Amino acid sequence: MPKANVFNMAGEKAGEKIGEIELSEAIFGIQPNESVLHDSIKNHLANCRQGTQSALTKGEVSYTTKKPWRQKGTGRARAGYAGSPVWYHGGVAFAPKPRDYSYTLNKKVKRLALKSALSAKAAENEIVVIDGLAVNEIKTKPFKSFLTKVGAEGKALVVTENVDEKVVKSARNLPGVTTTTATILSPYMILTSGKLVLDKAALAKIEEVFA
Repeated sequence: MPKANVFNMAGEKAGEKIGEIELSEAIFGIQPNESVLHDSIKNHLANCRQGTQSALTKGEVSYTTKKPWRQKGTGRARAGYAGSPVWYHGGVAFAPKPRDYSYTLNKKVKRLALKSALSAKAAENEIVVIDGLAVNEIKTKPFKSFLTKVGAEGKALVVTENVDEKVVKSARNLPGVTTTTATILSPYMILTSGKLVLDKAALAKIEEVFA
């Protein structure tokens, strides 16, 4: 059964290891499915695309349709109109237009992708659990110091059970550190982070919702 180290965050002993916790085999102990993870990441990136690109086709550019010169006898290449795609400032052949790139994945596929991402992190010992993840005031320096003590300096994903404004604001100025809640955790966020820092309550929520 996979395990993770548990660290204290309260009092003078903040950042000290206080034990280990067993993780759910069904969520953190499966064989990661690389194909499903690839599909999930591709879906996430597609859904993030704005799709606002646009260019004018040859029928939309503002040019006269008069033939520039006669067909034969000038020594120049024949030309029909100034808005041709082969001309400078002409229309664009197969011009991109605004479109929606988003699509949905099967619910079972999304759940398997999440479990695969969590299992991959557990197998690499990249998960740390915090016994009561909370801060008394909005300050970046103490929060950064704490992450360093638990081995989560640099890139890290901090997961709380619910939105904690103090935690969010303390972490938002740290490069590479992002925060989220247990119910909106995604494979993309997990795989693009370094350490996965879980509040003990958030871990319980994950095991309750995704088991």
